[in-house]
Amino acid sequence: MSTLARKQKKSKFNTTRVTGLDIFIFIILTLGALSILIPFWNVIMISFATQREYAENPLLMWPKEPTFSSYQALFADGSILTGYWNTIKLMAAGLPLSLFLTVSMAYGLSRPKFPGKKPIFFLVLFTMIFNGGIVPLYLIMKDLGLTGSLWAVILAGSFSVFNMILMMNYFQGLPESLMESARLDGAGEWRILRSVVLPLAAPIMATIALFYGVAFWNSWYDAMIFLRKADQLPLQNVLRAIIVESQTNASNATSVGQGTAQSFSTGMKMAAVFVTMLPIMAFFPLLQKHFAKGVLTGAIKT
Repeated sequence: MSTLARKQKKSKFNTTRVTGLDIFIFIILTLGALSILIPFWNVIMISFATQREYAENPLLMWPKEPTFSSYQALFADGSILTGYWNTIKLMAAGLPLSLFLTVSMAYGLSRPKFPGKKPIFFLVLFTMIFNGGIVPLYLIMKDLGLTGSLWAVILAGSFSVFNMILMMNYFQGLPESLMESARLDGAGEWRILRSVVLPLAAPIMATIALFYGVAFWNSWYDAMIFLRKADQLPLQNVLRAIIVESQTNASNATSVGQGTAQSFSTGMKMAAVFVTMLPIMAFFPLLQKHFAKGVLTGAIKT
């Protein structure tokens, strides 16, 4: 017993010992984290800084005279709030539609006996490598009468082949015996998908929802192509218009006022970056819990 106790004590000591490699990895990870956090913090502080402080020290860690002038200028005309509302409408309509299309196709292509599985998957995969471009897409939306409507932006980004392949691979990893048992009980494919597959697919559902959510939140190109009215533009297009306008004002300023205009333009840029990132930063930790829970559940074998 004494020999076994000494071995257990030695093994415990070896697992808790800090080696030189551990210190090296810790230093590398710390430097990597600082290389990400310092620029991010600098962006936030510049958005609250005054013109003079930014001119004296561009690498600003804390402003001595905090000001909300950049944010006041950003929200001055109310267009930023309109952009927020349009983006929320895009996500509210586009996210459920994208998840429905992705889940239904991924589940069908993941079934071994699905008729025409290989040709359909090849055609879908072909569109991921080659696409017709923006002109055919615009002509289709024009023929459907959707140009100038938010539905054009929603439908243009409602499906991703990459996300579908991720979900299809996850569905293929689920035990087929669960589906067979449900079929023996008289369940159809939609009932199996709703009652058996989706409850087991929480991790991939959270991941794909985050991918589509970020894509709709950052969407600007499709809106620039299909939308014409200013009150329809999503957040990214509104911020782009504000920044372009501030840069234009800076370039047209006199030599005396040019520094002030440029400083104001920089503060607005940083404020726009922070305003754009903040909702996603608040949304991601909510899904992170589901990621951890899903990974832990999937790692337990029964």
